[in-house]
Amino acid sequence: MFNKELYNYFFHLETPFYYYDMNLFHDSLNKLKSAADSYNYHIHYAIKANANTRILETIKGYGFGFDCVSGNEVKKAIETGINPDKIVFSGVGKSDAEINYAIDHSIFGFNCESLEEIEVINDWGFKKQKVVPISLRLNPNIDAVTHKYLTTGLPENKFGIPVHFLDEVITQTKTLSNIKLIGLHFHIGSQIREMNSYIELCERVNSIQDNLFKKHGIILEHVNLGGGLGINYENPESELIPDYAGFFETVYNHLKLKKNQKVHFELGRSVVGQMGSLISRVLYIKKGLNKEFMILDAGMTDLIRPALYGAQHKIQNISKPGVKIKNYKYDVVGPVCESSDSFDDNVMFPITKRGDLIAIRSSGAYGEAMVSQYTLRDKPKAIYSDELINKAG
Repeated sequence: MFNKELYNYFFHLETPFYYYDMNLFHDSLNKLKSAADSYNYHIHYAIKANANTRILETIKGYGFGFDCVSGNEVKKAIETGINPDKIVFSGVGKSDAEINYAIDHSIFGFNCESLEEIEVINDWGFKKQKVVPISLRLNPNIDAVTHKYLTTGLPENKFGIPVHFLDEVITQTKTLSNIKLIGLHFHIGSQIREMNSYIELCERVNSIQDNLFKKHGIILEHVNLGGGLGINYENPESELIPDYAGFFETVYNHLKLKKNQKVHFELGRSVVGQMGSLISRVLYIKKGLNKEFMILDAGMTDLIRPALYGAQHKIQNISKPGVKIKNYKYDVVGPVCESSDSFDDNVMFPITKRGDLIAIRSSGAYGEAMVSQYTLRDKPKAIYSDELINKAG
């Protein structure tokens, strides 16, 4: 992915910056669209993974919808020119102002996480003389086999309506005249690499749907299985594009749909994760008593995942693309005055010196989107592969 020509482009740029490989991005989007279209599945890209305007406009160009978890994300989606009927609004704590904005713009629907939220939406629908489409986000009690901060489908998580309360919620929603129940929504977590979790989810959805029909005579038009499909952080080159076809085939083989039901997904990380890298420059190689520190000009303000929950990214010295011998060990850290400002410990590199360029891979998701200006640091710019090539030409 990184070669001498690309290094020469990077060398004269101010670091740190996010680099987006647009060719890889288009290849990934093409494969996602082809795989989803094979089963007539509907994709809503999860904006929270990366809300970069150019990235959103590119995704929109493939006909995908957007999944939003804040009012400003709904606003951003609409500003890209997407049809509001392709926008879903999720999230456990929607404010009245956010609900009002989404209702006023007639989005596809709300994924609701409590009866209390449904009642508030119904009240606003009544005031606006609108019937508002909603789906019930259910907590299916499934372990997504991922980091504890990335799981969302267990009883101890704040997300979703416990399945135990479903009958009560259905009964109450029947009394509310300004909402329309259109679907069921599930999201069990993020960075899921084991298909067994999705198989278990499909089986749970099948059971829930059967019970809904038996007890209430209800068949809903939409089933939304959320997102969560993971990427290969350890060895990105071996899997630059996720196995979308295998993922959708797994769902198709295990999800028993009712007549005319439509299936939706809210993929985020898998869509943008591998196309982005954070490019940084070595400020110092600092000798400690028992180790050496590689101090970068990028820090936790630019990529917070490692500091936030110990996430690991592949880190490469791209100043030496042809050097395969890695016999120097460094702790890779940033300049921010926090001990948690560390990208990884004991990483093997070729001998590295001040001024070398470092790539922190697989950071297209939850990288730029979570940038902060703590200690008044500048935000990193975004650089796109096709723009570099055009400028060079």
